[in-house]
Amino acid sequence: MFADRAKIYIRSGKGGDGHVSFRREKFVPNGGPDGGDGGNGGSVIFEVDEGLNTLTDLRHIRKYCAEDGENGGKRNCHGKNGNDIIVKVPQGTVIREFESGKIIADMSGDNRRQTIISGGRGGNGNQHYATSTMQAPKYAQPGQPAKELTLSLELKVIADVGLVGFPNVGKSTLLSRVTNARPKIANYHFTTLNPNLGVVDMEDGNGFVIADIPGLIEGASEGVGLGHEFLRHIERTKVLIHLVDAASTEGRDPVRDIYAINNELAVYNADIAKRPQVIAANKIDAIVDEEGRINPIEKIRQEFEPQGIKVFPISAVAGTGVRELLFYVRKLLEEINEPPTVFEPQFNPDTDIVVGNEPYTVEYDSKKDEYVVEGPRIEKMLGYTNLDSEKGFKFFQGFLKDNGILDRLEELGIEEGATVRMYGLSFSYYKE
Repeated sequence: MFADRAKIYIRSGKGGDGHVSFRREKFVPNGGPDGGDGGNGGSVIFEVDEGLNTLTDLRHIRKYCAEDGENGGKRNCHGKNGNDIIVKVPQGTVIREFESGKIIADMSGDNRRQTIISGGRGGNGNQHYATSTMQAPKYAQPGQPAKELTLSLELKVIADVGLVGFPNVGKSTLLSRVTNARPKIANYHFTTLNPNLGVVDMEDGNGFVIADIPGLIEGASEGVGLGHEFLRHIERTKVLIHLVDAASTEGRDPVRDIYAINNELAVYNADIAKRPQVIAANKIDAIVDEEGRINPIEKIRQEFEPQGIKVFPISAVAGTGVRELLFYVRKLLEEINEPPTVFEPQFNPDTDIVVGNEPYTVEYDSKKDEYVVEGPRIEKMLGYTNLDSEKGFKFFQGFLKDNGILDRLEELGIEEGATVRMYGLSFSYYKE
């Protein structure tokens, strides 16, 4: 099954907590602090795998979590760092933050490996907080919390040239003739259910990559039919070969078909519709000359060549005119001489996700005439902080200030001497 979209959940590892301990050795009654640091959490890394061409695996495994760092230990033992987790994706995968749709990374070009979310940093053990006046600190730093993200992944194939056109006009036949690709070919609509890539090997060795995009129909850009599922795959192409059934074997008007497909491209992405385009008028071997009827090839030329779009009559089955078409397309590519489109990042998880910004509430309890501060990180910090020491109390005050809690109390109109309650502990409020 070809899959070009997936939704997954990723989580980095939490940093290990620093440890609180003191040397307990014979003949050393007042040993100093020896609490070790916590290990760093593992990161979530995306890596291009040349052997992959779909996102099928990521639709079966939807959760990817790196390993947490170990807590520090006594005797200055450093906690073990958590292992990273590596997610393998095909080249051309665009990684987006699910809620906003903003691009985090495009795994294309030189970008073969990228850390999407970094693991939490391990906390310092209590040995780091010893000073000449505080020789026995009873607190350590907790590790940074894990980061988590829901991602949407989208595969946009990397090809120089895109083959577009209505179903059954011969795109797969042309691709199989000019490349080593072997797409499934049959005479019914929507035979091609996934993009096929092939390399065109030119006589002088300067080839290019061509993609057969599944047949579009009118309304594809609005979700009608199957073609709209694959419009994303022509976003990186530099030149479009617009294949049309010049013989009208199914009774369709080739001129009208060209306009219809170009309209779908413009509705989906106006930039794509402006790219250089070549019309390949296919099935010339099936054209029947009728007296008094204008030749369909001339009709197409009269309509589009004044617009600067070159028309090549070809037969994908017999190979007639194909060589001239390919050399002209290669000439267009040389004139453009640009690398494939690589989408710029719009979202940086390491800066746009606030580490440790767990929710908290600051409220005034009018019945008890006191201010109540609660939240998971506050509870955690209280558990790690020795409020009986001057150093520990200042450490906790700094935490309240850095997290905006003191500002919130000021907004609520707190006055000096007022009572602030945090999980059963009460404090009198005084400005510094």
